[in-house]
Amino acid sequence: MRLLCSLFMLVILNMQNAWAEPQKWVTSWIASVQGPYPTGNPSAQPNMSTVFPTPAQGAHNQSFRMMVKPGLWGDQTRVRLSNALGTQPVTFSEVYIGLQLASAELVPGTNQAATFKGKKSVTVAAGESVWSDAVDLPFVNKSNQKFLDGKKLAISFFIPDTSGPMTWHAKALTTSYITPPNAGIHTKNESETAFSFSTASWFFLDALDMKAAADTKVVVAFGDSITDGTASTMNGDDRWPDVLARRLRHKYGNKVVILNAGIGGNQIAGPAEYSPEKPFAGGPSSSMRLQRDVLSLSGVNTLIWLEGINDFSKNGMATSDKVITQMTEGVNRLNKAGIRVIGATVGSALGSTSAAHGFPAQDEKRKALNDFIRSSNIFTGFIDFDAVTLDTTTGQMRPEFVPDSTVGGVGDKLHPNRVGYHAMGNAIDLDLVAGKRQVKP
Repeated sequence: MRLLCSLFMLVILNMQNAWAEPQKWVTSWIASVQGPYPTGNPSAQPNMSTVFPTPAQGAHNQSFRMMVKPGLWGDQTRVRLSNALGTQPVTFSEVYIGLQLASAELVPGTNQAATFKGKKSVTVAAGESVWSDAVDLPFVNKSNQKFLDGKKLAISFFIPDTSGPMTWHAKALTTSYITPPNAGIHTKNESETAFSFSTASWFFLDALDMKAAADTKVVVAFGDSITDGTASTMNGDDRWPDVLARRLRHKYGNKVVILNAGIGGNQIAGPAEYSPEKPFAGGPSSSMRLQRDVLSLSGVNTLIWLEGINDFSKNGMATSDKVITQMTEGVNRLNKAGIRVIGATVGSALGSTSAAHGFPAQDEKRKALNDFIRSSNIFTGFIDFDAVTLDTTTGQMRPEFVPDSTVGGVGDKLHPNRVGYHAMGNAIDLDLVAGKRQVKP
């Protein structure tokens, strides 16, 4: 009888293994890095002078608690820490991953230690980044994943020494937390007490992977501040990629993930140079950052490219031909890597109150780029955001999309507000993004 029971259990285990879904690493959240701090365009940022008194010195003997919202959840995760725009090695230690309760407080019992090749600390050279080992998340299982949708993970790490210039993502539009300088190690503690300062940016952390089904598709929303979410609601998760992500979740479940690779002020053709010594508020050009922000991620198969308005601003002054050439080179590079590219037309900035935008020559170049996006056969298809946001009577952004949702006020006629981003996100063909149909011009 004992032998029969053992054989029966073996059969059951084999059946379970046969039914187990093949899995792979899938990037579930990103923040395209720039810097070094404070170079960038943050929104609703608190005064950080007490937290980082000297930007060149950076962090010192401080704990960070960065809040991120995964695009999907798995029972294993890993994180990538970046020193891409640093000028000296940075040591990270006592890294933990837990579930946010509220503010900097964590759900009791969820904080899990992360290691790097089995060690509790890692030193990352200037210009480099590093992935952690896999971390089990015992609070995640198939039965509770729908309750975790929209919840945030807290990635906590300690910098024991002086970091030097800090790699960051300026416009998080998400509140994270930091201890004062010389506060010591508080990453294991699930309490919010030590994390007295808040920030509207992400520091050092630029990617998070989850173990997911092998057929999961990963889509990168690639662009500038209109993808990064300028003028959307702080902590509202209502950028157009967020709206698209929720629509895809309703239709396809966990099978499609949207990642936001926008950087406020980003350009396709410029700047010609980018380094810690020669930074640019809009971050590195699209060609400079494709490898780190797209090709190095796990499972990416589609990219939506919405960019170009900054190239035609007074800070860019590129020709439409140059931007089209650079975009074409980028698309070809992505296609060779097996990534399908969906073009997105650029909305009007005509009449903008921003000093660098809003003049007729910019609008003419934008229209030329849009004509290319609508007609070129290098794209899998296109999304016509211009048609969604344009007031045809004035040639400007539709008036209901203008008032700023982040800090209030009249808006700048360049960045859509919450209403505008919702219109954009709801206008997208889900089957095109998910790869269920191909739409060639």
